[in-house]
Amino acid sequence: MALAAAPLAAFAQTGTLAGRVLDADTQQPLPGATIVLAGTTTGTSSGPAGAFTILEVPVDTHTVRVSLVGYEPVSRTVEVLEGERVVLDVALSEQTESLGAITVVSRRGGFVPTALSSASKIGAAPLETPQSVSVITQDQLEVQDATTLAEALRYTPGIQGEAWGFEPRFTWLKIRGFDATQTGLYRDGLQLRNVNYAVGYNVEPYGMERIEVLRGPASVLYGAGSPGGVVAFSSKRPTLVDQREATVEAGSFGRLQAQADVSGPIDAAGRFTYRLTGLARQSGTQVEFVDNDRLFVAPALSWRPTSATNWTVLGHAQFDDTGASQALPIEGTLEDNALGEVPTEFYTGAPGVDRYDRNEWSASSLFEHRVGETWTLRQNTRAYSSELDDVTVYSTGLMDDGRTLTRSLFGTFGSLDGLALDNSVRAQTEVGAVDATVLAGLDVQLLDVGLQQTFGGAPSLDLFAPDYDQTVDDAPVFADSETQQAQTGVYLQGQFDVAERLILSLNGRYDWARTETTNLLADGAVTEQDDAAFTGRAGLIVKLPYGVAPYASYAESFLPQIGLDAEGQPFSPERGRQLEAGVKVQPPTWNGFFTVALFDLTREDFLQYDPTTFLQVQTGEVRSQGVEVEGVASLVNGFDVTAGLTLLDVEITETSNAAELGMRPTQIPSLTASLWADYALPRGPLAGLGFGAGVRHVGSSYGDAANTIEAPATTLADAAVYYEFAPVRLAVNVQNVFDDAYVASAFARNSTLVTFGAGRQVSAGLSVRF
Repeated sequence: MALAAAPLAAFAQTGTLAGRVLDADTQQPLPGATIVLAGTTTGTSSGPAGAFTILEVPVDTHTVRVSLVGYEPVSRTVEVLEGERVVLDVALSEQTESLGAITVVSRRGGFVPTALSSASKIGAAPLETPQSVSVITQDQLEVQDATTLAEALRYTPGIQGEAWGFEPRFTWLKIRGFDATQTGLYRDGLQLRNVNYAVGYNVEPYGMERIEVLRGPASVLYGAGSPGGVVAFSSKRPTLVDQREATVEAGSFGRLQAQADVSGPIDAAGRFTYRLTGLARQSGTQVEFVDNDRLFVAPALSWRPTSATNWTVLGHAQFDDTGASQALPIEGTLEDNALGEVPTEFYTGAPGVDRYDRNEWSASSLFEHRVGETWTLRQNTRAYSSELDDVTVYSTGLMDDGRTLTRSLFGTFGSLDGLALDNSVRAQTEVGAVDATVLAGLDVQLLDVGLQQTFGGAPSLDLFAPDYDQTVDDAPVFADSETQQAQTGVYLQGQFDVAERLILSLNGRYDWARTETTNLLADGAVTEQDDAAFTGRAGLIVKLPYGVAPYASYAESFLPQIGLDAEGQPFSPERGRQLEAGVKVQPPTWNGFFTVALFDLTREDFLQYDPTTFLQVQTGEVRSQGVEVEGVASLVNGFDVTAGLTLLDVEITETSNAAELGMRPTQIPSLTASLWADYALPRGPLAGLGFGAGVRHVGSSYGDAANTIEAPATTLADAAVYYEFAPVRLAVNVQNVFDDAYVASAFARNSTLVTFGAGRQVSAGLSVRF
């Protein structure tokens, strides 16, 4: 990201400077290097592949200075011509400086964020954002070898991606104790909705550049959504510098995976750039008869006709063939069973019947144009579609004999077609000692959802002598509906930096939503629902010396409840309100970022998923209070560290069920903590050899409204070792190193059941970058 914004020149007076920063000895890319135009404040830093790009460089001869801790700085002279792209590759040589008893050498980095898009839509720095936000960078995704979004979120405070444990179908999201699975996922700034759980999303991390987790209400930016927050990920974009990667991986449960990522300029001037990312996987899982196969492809094309205009078109298609997670009886897992233990890999379904096939695609247009020094126009559009064919035989309880498992059959046949648009104009100006940025926008969401569900009985299964050849009859249809929703929102955002010491953020938004549900089982009876709401956010940041910035904010959320309850009536809309205060620290002399946040969040007309009935229920009002602590740092000597702590107190404060009043909602731990450290040898004969290790703790949670069924706390370890010697990278990753069999959740159906978390998984990969 640019260290400071340079004045915008006229279109015909600028060019582009791009290149890579490499180690002179090993030719390995160097992330985190600083590239500055001498005599100006214009600059940037090199990314994970050592690549950098500086746009809007005035036509002239410039001295470019490149520096990185532990390396000799260098200067290069380049001539930038009108409308052209200049490529500058720089090789840095290592140096060693003695600081008393401490030796400082080169390092690799990549865990510390430089800018945010999810929290403000204006690209504000983390220190200037009055709300708690975490960023998972591409370096962290690679080092930890995250193969699912849930795995990528394990070391992030305030969020649960594995509330139900091992789950290959889709990602459950709980943020600050509130479910965000249906509304909390965003791709490239536009929402991916999952209305009535009709389809589900399990997005591919290999197609991501980064993930941002914004905690707390965000309706003022994005419209209808969970008060817990959002998970926003950015797709890989075309690059101005050629970069190519091909990887093959093998791992536990017969996993075989191949993936490739190629990108670069199409023409000599760099006006057209492309990227193509793809992945193919064939794999089993820790559960018998449950596969996890995937085919993913994501093309991208960018056009930069002038230095002020950028149009990027992104596409993706994904095909998944997998199965359901398994619920096992508490007898033989958490509690003793006189007949023996039930293994974690036990399959409760029917191999010839069960299936979970999902096909999805999307096409996005991201357009940006700058007008002069003040105005920026943006227009983002996405069309997307998903189809689901899901049939599952699942366990409902254990009979008194301790071995006979009762089962049922449930089917979900869903389709979702959506269109999302977000149009905005941004103005940046300076009035006296105040730097003002004002953003105004209009966004639209159109959805067409079809959902048919079936339910029926299935033959029982002997836990200790299972017969998987039994005949399972088709289940009758019990729900068949079509839902259309149209949502329109207008928003206004202002950020005012007073003398670089005080930052005031004010936001307002008004939404109109209309939902129409047709019940196809009731002669096409139509239920209509209209909602409208204003939401706001206000925040204040005080920038103190030494990179310390205390802040406070207030934020609201609004969410129309699409669908019908068990009586066939529309859900009432819900609201969320949050007060948050904390302090952020970004030390000026080393690369780190730290946040401490205290929050008080209330959600009214709270909606939850009921695992007993597979329906949603509205319980009233829930209050969430807590503390989150996070620190990320890229230290000298090749260390990267990320740590997080969450203390959460969630309580049901209003409900029609007196037994749950004052209780904690289900599947919400009161304590989570994590620490990951990564070290790469920066020099010597083993330069490029790296090690990573992490530990994560998940506290106990309850599985029923009365808080009588409890899943115990667990502490797990992960590890990684890799060796990079250009152009090859070898890596071995181990999740749940000690193969701890732990219960992730417990809940009641006909009897008490549990789900297990992910066991040990080992993967080995070979990558070639060229």
